[in-house]
Amino acid sequence: MAPAPRRLDRMMSEEPSRPEALTEIVQRYRGHAGLLAKSPLRLVDEVLGPTDWITGPGDDAAALPGEGGGFLLAAGEAIWPPLVDADPYAAGIAAVVANVNDMAAMGGWVLGIVDTMVGPEPLVRRALEGMQAASKLYGVPILGGHLTVRDGPVSVSAFAIGRARVLLPAVNAAPGQALLLAVALEGHLRGGLQIFSSVSERADRLAGDVAVLPTVAESGLCLAAKDVSMAGLLGTLAMLLEPSGVGVTVELDRVPKPENVPLPDWLGAFPSFGFLLCAPPERAEACAAPFHDRGLACEIIGTIDATGELRVRLGNREATLARPAVEGVTGLGRAGQSGKAPSSADEASGV
Repeated sequence: MAPAPRRLDRMMSEEPSRPEALTEIVQRYRGHAGLLAKSPLRLVDEVLGPTDWITGPGDDAAALPGEGGGFLLAAGEAIWPPLVDADPYAAGIAAVVANVNDMAAMGGWVLGIVDTMVGPEPLVRRALEGMQAASKLYGVPILGGHLTVRDGPVSVSAFAIGRARVLLPAVNAAPGQALLLAVALEGHLRGGLQIFSSVSERADRLAGDVAVLPTVAESGLCLAAKDVSMAGLLGTLAMLLEPSGVGVTVELDRVPKPENVPLPDWLGAFPSFGFLLCAPPERAEACAAPFHDRGLACEIIGTIDATGELRVRLGNREATLARPAVEGVTGLGRAGQSGKAPSSADEASGV
């Protein structure tokens, strides 16, 4: 009997040996298209001026003090054109997922989403159907938007308004904090797109999954966070370290991953539920607990330090990937003292 064919969307490559894996991880990080695509963000700094990373560009969502306490959040996403071309329905889902995750990574939740779509009617219809499906799964309304039907390439963007009681901004990352990865391991890897989707596998649990982030923010169990994006786990971590100029050594043996996805592939993937969290060291296990309660993986993968270097360790071998604040990831620069986040809505409003 012939062997069963491998599912290419579950395994992108064979698992390399450990020495080879570390070399491959370094090479993939430095050539990761999703990470390299972040460097043009320097244009924002050049045109609009410096940002404090909280009320202005830089973090997953911008935060402004809200009337009556708390924060008003705003975020926006243009969906990766290759995904839109390959699967407009999945692009519509991604438009909702990306905004929901951005809000969660700042310690908040979505109040509503608006979208803009341009393209041929059959394609924008599929994208809208994808957005509708995701909005039902996450329990977030689509409030409206803009639609232009025309021949040519299709483009999909979406924008969200949300609220938070306590923020989880990247500028809060500080030496001594535990670095955790919370991630859904049920799912499938779309070969060629580096997207690990858990939307179908966790459909009825998605809304509750992202609700954990505001919970750990408000309880003080988590101080800073970032959702793993198109830059992959390590590229997203570089963006988390950049504004504060801190560093970390990632213990790759501790990184939770799906059994059948090789480590180099996983570190460059974009999971539909994946968050990097910074927690007080004495509260790290308590921070992980509510994720475990929902069947999500959450493990300590390193400790934030003052070196300013992003390093990885696999077994007894270690490599330095970057100095994010010095070399730049987004080009938005290191946050000044004014960029330190208010610890609560009362502090933000001057109460």
